[in-house]
Amino acid sequence: MSGDPNLKWVKVATLDELWEGDFLDAKVDGEEVLLLHRRGGRIVCFQGMCPHQEILLADGAIDFEKGTITCSAHEWEFDMEDGRGRNPLGCKLFQYQVKLEGEFIMVGVPTDGRLRRLRHSVEEDA
Repeated sequence: MSGDPNLKWVKVATLDELWEGDFLDAKVDGEEVLLLHRRGGRIVCFQGMCPHQEILLADGAIDFEKGTITCSAHEWEFDMEDGRGRNPLGCKLFQYQVKLEGEFIMVGVPTDGRLRRLRHSVEEDA
């Protein structure tokens, strides 16, 4: 994972800043991201803007019990596991690779120059 030449690894937070069962929004290389520390210790990172109308997802409902991320504007709902749309179906959040280096949470930013928040179709290479 860390040897991928198409990724630039960026320190986004520490484990002290993102406790299990919590989320954090941040900017990474000019793009909003949403970090989620799932119960059981898994950390995932998705695009931080809803693909519908680019509303900040951190302002919506993050429900760790249901495993959903819901946009505050039009209630688009995404699965916290893989970013796939639950409502509506057929859309998807871009998912970034995540790794830990000691206490640092690192996010792998693709170096292809594409805006992540605009890649929302399940059919696209996300």
